[in-house]
Amino acid sequence: MRIKGLAFLPLLLAASLAACSGEPQPESPPPPPVTVATPLQQEVRDWDDYVGRFEAIQDVNVTPRASGYLQVVHFRDGDFVREGQLLFTIDPRPAQAQLDQARAQLARAEATLVNARTELARSRTLAQSQAASTEEVEQRQAALRAAEADVNAGRANVRAQSLNLGFTRVVAPISGRISQRRVDPGNPVIADQTVLTTIVSTDPLHFAFDGSEALLLRYQRQNAGRQAGSEVRIRLQDEATYAHSGRLDFLDNAINPGSGTIAARAIVPNPDGFLKPGMVGQLRLAGTPGYRALLVPDTAIATDGIRRLVYVVDREGNATGKPVQLGPLVGNLRVIRGGIAPQERVVIDGLQRIMPGQKVTPRMGRIQPPSNEQAPAEPVQSAPASVATPVAAGGR
Repeated sequence: MRIKGLAFLPLLLAASLAACSGEPQPESPPPPPVTVATPLQQEVRDWDDYVGRFEAIQDVNVTPRASGYLQVVHFRDGDFVREGQLLFTIDPRPAQAQLDQARAQLARAEATLVNARTELARSRTLAQSQAASTEEVEQRQAALRAAEADVNAGRANVRAQSLNLGFTRVVAPISGRISQRRVDPGNPVIADQTVLTTIVSTDPLHFAFDGSEALLLRYQRQNAGRQAGSEVRIRLQDEATYAHSGRLDFLDNAINPGSGTIAARAIVPNPDGFLKPGMVGQLRLAGTPGYRALLVPDTAIATDGIRRLVYVVDREGNATGKPVQLGPLVGNLRVIRGGIAPQERVVIDGLQRIMPGQKVTPRMGRIQPPSNEQAPAEPVQSAPASVATPVAAGGR
């Protein structure tokens, strides 16, 4: 055993000499560099996302109120028509003949009335000279009343036939965009049954969607005692920004117990008619009034189990993780509802270089404000065309 101990003696002496020689030891690595910045303070609003569909406020099936053969169509398919504009003409000759007959019957009744008045006046004169009996006078009075009733009935019949003649002119009940005609001239139509075309109103439009119970509670509290609804913004499926604005104008009176949602509707101006009923869109509903918020880049958020952290650096270069309460995204920035102070320096770059218990070298940076546009998170792509062909030199 002593021989083995002596074998290590040269090694121990060599190590002692090296320690006493004054050679420099390897230096520890410098603290890793990170970029820090104070949270951006900005006025923001919270928005809730929903998917829905545009609907016309008025949607009318145009049906005739008179039967007959369709004679003329007075519009082009897809036109914008005004209320009262002539759309169709049904052959008016049968209705005109019935009106003429009603007028002739009225003329006969009026002639009978004039004769009844004359006969009554003659009977009264004769009765005064005892040349006519009281019964005869009463008969003449009854004949006069019957003649007056016939005249009133004749006048009512003339008015009815005049209406029937007017119903041969089918006019637009509302202003809006008209569809294609469903019946061509020469075909018979039946009153109150045959659908000739449809008209939908275009400005404004409704945007219908299903909201949550939380939406109902928030809307009732925010708009208690106020007439104006919450602001909404809508984008179509091929749009990158929420370019269409409107206001919430309707919430249903009950929650659907099966889905736990409530039918809601916004009203959206459409002066140029670009939006069409049936279009699908994504709606953002203002969830809160504007408030002052702290924002940091979403990439500055670290995960520790179920907690969300941001790292703050003190004046000595110590990086400490602080649990935070997260809010919604504003562009690429995240709203921080609680957990940090406005003056604290938050690590916005180099998060992956931070080691627990190790100092860092902070470099001041700046958080850029987000864009005002409400851009979607996913990229927007238009649907591809089905086929393409070369364009000839002549432009065909």
